[in-house]
Amino acid sequence: MTRPTRAAVAAVLITSTTAALLYLMGRPAICTCGDIDLWVGEVNNSRTSQMLSDWYSPSHIVHGFLFYGALWLVARKWPIERRFVAALTIEAAWEIIENTPMIINRYREATAALGYTGDSVLNSVSDIAMMGLGFLLARRLPVWASVAVVLVLELVPLIIIRDNLTLNVWMLLAPNEAVKAWQSGG
Repeated sequence: MTRPTRAAVAAVLITSTTAALLYLMGRPAICTCGDIDLWVGEVNNSRTSQMLSDWYSPSHIVHGFLFYGALWLVARKWPIERRFVAALTIEAAWEIIENTPMIINRYREATAALGYTGDSVLNSVSDIAMMGLGFLLARRLPVWASVAVVLVLELVPLIIIRDNLTLNVWMLLAPNEAVKAWQSGG
């Protein structure tokens, strides 16, 4: 079996194992509304984090760029397939951790996501795929283009929904009432 084939098999196994674990943790397979939509454009909506994509999907693409860069720095001698599987494993682990009661409650307490209930399995699998897309784009694009894409993926949600990966991490680690009020539109 070639390295790309092994990496593809590993990616399917990691993603399907993550989906199974999330389901066993009590996450709904799809939105409890029964629909499967490609995009949810409203932020404070019960369908956010339940469908294939939403305003938080760009943050998972950014994860891919960041993981590519970090793994290039610390493990550049590894074959690209191994680095991709490592990034996928990290993203899958985050999807599991993000959907624990502790993190769901933290989002509710510390961020503007007051009604957040966690992700559907479908949304988590899509988030993992979004990270993969970001990783593969980072591999193909020159550094300047990668930086430009990351800036756009951070600035557009910041402007439109007052949230992005940077604010998400900031508010989870060091909540700030002024930022929370601004995010809530106050």
